[in-house]
Amino acid sequence: MGRRKLNRPALARVAAALLLAAAVVVGLRLWVVEPLTVASDSMEPTVTQGSTLLVSRLQGPLDSSDAGRLVVFRSPEDGRSMVKRLVAVAGQTVAIRDGVLHVDGAVVAEPYVDPRLVDGTFFGLMQVPAGHVFVLGDNRAVSIDSRDFGAVPVESIIGSVLWMR
Repeated sequence: MGRRKLNRPALARVAAALLLAAAVVVGLRLWVVEPLTVASDSMEPTVTQGSTLLVSRLQGPLDSSDAGRLVVFRSPEDGRSMVKRLVAVAGQTVAIRDGVLHVDGAVVAEPYVDPRLVDGTFFGLMQVPAGHVFVLGDNRAVSIDSRDFGAVPVESIIGSVLWMR
């Protein structure tokens, strides 16, 4: 039996295709989408601990129409990735009165928050500074969020949640 010769041009094409595919995957991961596993219960029941998220790194400027969006950002306390709900942007005022969120003086409907767990919760009136957003966890009883560490700088935002599992 004779030995089979390697077809070098075909082998080079396969190697080039594999390298291109790897570059596309790495590029998507670095600049477009990022997987994230949730490590806390601060967003329950919307996002449970251990859930996997796909986070879009593509976003334009944030404005009040983005309220309610789930965002991922670097924690101001330790730099870890955190998932919270964006509730207000620069220039808006935020208050929580007896567990009810108020933005610019208006009550915000939050069907994802269990009112029994936030009854009696108060947070004083705060205006979100320029270049910042105000974020809250859906599980307000245990969430560490803007009520604790203040408004989050926009440049700390990694992206918004595209998909959850």
